[in-house]
Amino acid sequence: MELKDSGNRREFSSGAVRDINEGKGRCDLLPLDVLGELYDSPILTAINKYIRTGQKMFIVEAVKEFSALQYGNLATAMLEVSKHYEDGCQKYGERNWEKGIPLHCYIDSGVRHYIKWKRGDTDEPHDRAFLWNMLGAVWTHNNLPEFCDLPFSEEVDHDRERTT
Repeated sequence: MELKDSGNRREFSSGAVRDINEGKGRCDLLPLDVLGELYDSPILTAINKYIRTGQKMFIVEAVKEFSALQYGNLATAMLEVSKHYEDGCQKYGERNWEKGIPLHCYIDSGVRHYIKWKRGDTDEPHDRAFLWNMLGAVWTHNNLPEFCDLPFSEEVDHDRERTT
């Protein structure tokens, strides 16, 4: 299974590029707490908690939950998602994502791939794409605070959270 490619790119201020987003919807703006209830999904509920609080442990929880659900364990999941990194190198170049992509883009794309995985779509590896986006969100949270553009709660100590 291969990554889809429209051939059209959007470039971010950092120089990083991704496939265009137009016409795909904005899954990061969905009421993920409601979707979590509708799907009975602790994964979507955890992502919503991250968006609202900025506590990355919720994204980590979503990755662990999904990895166990889809692959049986975290090690197998990470070996599978490494194939997505390999495919991304061919599409965008090595370490393109480390240049900086806004956090909402990872959540948007990750939730879209998760919903497509839930629906049973097999047109591309949605399971691996979901994990890739969640790992990108955690990495960005830890390393590029200037790209953290989600409505985190003012009550959370983001500097302390980024170091844990």
